[in-house]
Amino acid sequence: MIHSPQTDGVAPARLDPETLAAHFDDLYPDFDPHEARVAADRCYFCFDAPCVTACPTDIDIPLFIRQIQAGMPDAAARTILSQNILGSMCARVCPTETLCEGACVRQIAEGNPVEIGRLQRYATDQLLLVNDHPFERAAETGKRIAVIGAGPAGLACAHRLAMKGHSVTIHDGHSKPGGLNEYGIAAYKAANGIAQAEVDWLMGIGGIRIETGSTLGDTVTLDDLKRDHDAVFLGMGLGGVNALKIPGADLDGVRDAVDFIAELRQSDDLSALPVGRHVVVIGGGMTAVDAAVQSRLLGAEHVTIVYRRGREAMSASDYELDHAATEGVKIITDAMPVALQGDGAVTGVDFAYTRSGLDGLEKTGQGFVLKADQVFKAIGQTLDGAPAHLDLSGGKIAVSATGRTSLAGIWAGGDCATGGEDLTVTAVQQGRDAAEDIHASLTGATG
Repeated sequence: MIHSPQTDGVAPARLDPETLAAHFDDLYPDFDPHEARVAADRCYFCFDAPCVTACPTDIDIPLFIRQIQAGMPDAAARTILSQNILGSMCARVCPTETLCEGACVRQIAEGNPVEIGRLQRYATDQLLLVNDHPFERAAETGKRIAVIGAGPAGLACAHRLAMKGHSVTIHDGHSKPGGLNEYGIAAYKAANGIAQAEVDWLMGIGGIRIETGSTLGDTVTLDDLKRDHDAVFLGMGLGGVNALKIPGADLDGVRDAVDFIAELRQSDDLSALPVGRHVVVIGGGMTAVDAAVQSRLLGAEHVTIVYRRGREAMSASDYELDHAATEGVKIITDAMPVALQGDGAVTGVDFAYTRSGLDGLEKTGQGFVLKADQVFKAIGQTLDGAPAHLDLSGGKIAVSATGRTSLAGIWAGGDCATGGEDLTVTAVQQGRDAAEDIHASLTGATG
């Protein structure tokens, strides 16, 4: 039931609490044991399986599916978590349709892949529910490592280092650990506190201390960390947001999509969250989709995503874009904002149609106006506060294949570093691989 269908402007409680609770419940229900075994039976257990090649963390997918088929979900979870310690959240947020499931032989032959993501979620959730941590911490090495950022990269790095017997301190500016998984993912993808439950479970390895409210350049400096630790891993993500450099960008009702998503994820009362009746989201990535879909779920009546290039250039997957469309989000491509209308508060957005020209993107000379009482900017994030003297590439910290930066004793991974795809799973992979290299560097170990 819509409480305030006639209310223009940004307002709370557009939907009743029961409807909001249903909208923000899990997007997909859990498999029960029978459903999981039926789904597992569809796997061909390929030799040189293409799904494994497509997985950034190299999970042995045929093995864990066979273990589920055999009625051993705990063993399946161990297979997954040995490669991806954040396997439960990754099962929820990975673009499996373009990674493992996109490479599945059944997808190629039939257009209907094995449901690898849901099977992974089924297996890993079993261990979280019973708080079973299958890994043991090695003997204490006496080595100390500092990690900046308690997001997927930092957590994966910290867990692997702690498992090898090192002592790890994580510094994070938020009040809770989790990074993108806690603050930047749509609520219906991470319902029922799963992100924090996974962090709590991960901490069961021991040897990890998290200092929240602690940021690089504010409460700690890189020089201090280098002096007091044997190695430093930078996994702070991308804290800056690109500016919308057009007239009216400072009007009320215009805000960064990442802030909106974080506020929603931390809200204890969704009915208290204000949302517009006419919402426009500018951008073409997952942040744009998450902001748009959640605006609809909060009760916005008209939500439009506008992207300056064609659909094929949007970084959000076809699956996510199709899901947005099923939720009632309109998607307009080949259009760019040129001005925001309003006197104090935004009332509309002027757009110009675009095309590819000899000198790049250009305006066609035609345009349109969208009514808007709320506008979300989702036009990309930037590295904010990178330590001095670190080599950068493309606006990110330049790293080797194992995460080494240009400064001795400093590694980096995740969204702040080169080589990734701004995905949770690639951040986990980079954090894990950097931990292995840090361990080798500190101990001379080769495995």
